[in-house]
Amino acid sequence: MNTDQAAPESQVEIEAKNEDLATEATAEEQQTAELTEHEATIDELKQALAQAEQKAQDNWDKAVRAQAEMENLKRRTQRDLEDAHKFALTAFAKELLPVVDSLELGLQAATGDSAEVQKFREGSELTIKQFQSVFAKFNITVVDPVGQPFNPEHHQAMVMQAVEGAEPNTVVNVFQKGYLLNGRLLRPAMVVVAKAAEKPASDTPSIDEQA
Repeated sequence: MNTDQAAPESQVEIEAKNEDLATEATAEEQQTAELTEHEATIDELKQALAQAEQKAQDNWDKAVRAQAEMENLKRRTQRDLEDAHKFALTAFAKELLPVVDSLELGLQAATGDSAEVQKFREGSELTIKQFQSVFAKFNITVVDPVGQPFNPEHHQAMVMQAVEGAEPNTVVNVFQKGYLLNGRLLRPAMVVVAKAAEKPASDTPSIDEQA
């Protein structure tokens, strides 16, 4: 008998090898499953991270908008308070204007050299100066625009007329003075506005007349 010839594997050895191969295959499958599960977990984590980042960005945008709205509200409130302070006297000041108008008209109508007229004029002038002092204290300014360009924001044109030597669209007379309170119009000045003089009709006969 040739002793170098390999003995055939026993059934036990074959089964052992098959078990080893099966174990290796199972291990590879388990490792593949674990890798797949690990990759899925990474993808889920990436997706969760992206959602968290988006949510954080949305919350940041909301916070920025809320801050901007608060700043705008603060500015509007401050402006409203300033306006309320500046223009609290609007109604009262408007009630005073006719009184000043009457004093000025009475002063213009007081003519003559008698002692009574002089006393009336002095009293009226003093009262008007007191009104002017109070107006200046509360930033009430007069609009008396004679010679100035017509401003529709502060002036009310009562008449348009041609005035020799006056530039068109300038104020040539004031019927009633206007007033501003802290730059806001209390009452427009009622004015006469110059317009361009009408061109005289040509004396040169037309072609039909010459014919």
